[in-house]
Amino acid sequence: MAEPTYGAVPSPEPDSLSSSFLAVEQRAAVVLVLVLLLFLGMLMVRCFRILLDPYRSMPSSNWTDCTDKDALDYRIVS
Repeated sequence: MAEPTYGAVPSPEPDSLSSSFLAVEQRAAVVLVLVLLLFLGMLMVRCFRILLDPYRSMPSSNWTDCTDKDALDYRIVS
């Protein structure tokens, strides 16, 4: 025997237009979140690679010129 539930209000059926619009918004939100997570993952990989080997991302002409200049400055001052 099924007991009657008191206070339960039957929910009206949503019309198909509003439910399909909600589904489109949900899909767009899920796609946006996945794209943002992919972008975040790519940034994390890039940051870890730079932390592990910082001189690989820098062109060699930039830091070799500076070290030669610094060495010459130290020779003059000393």
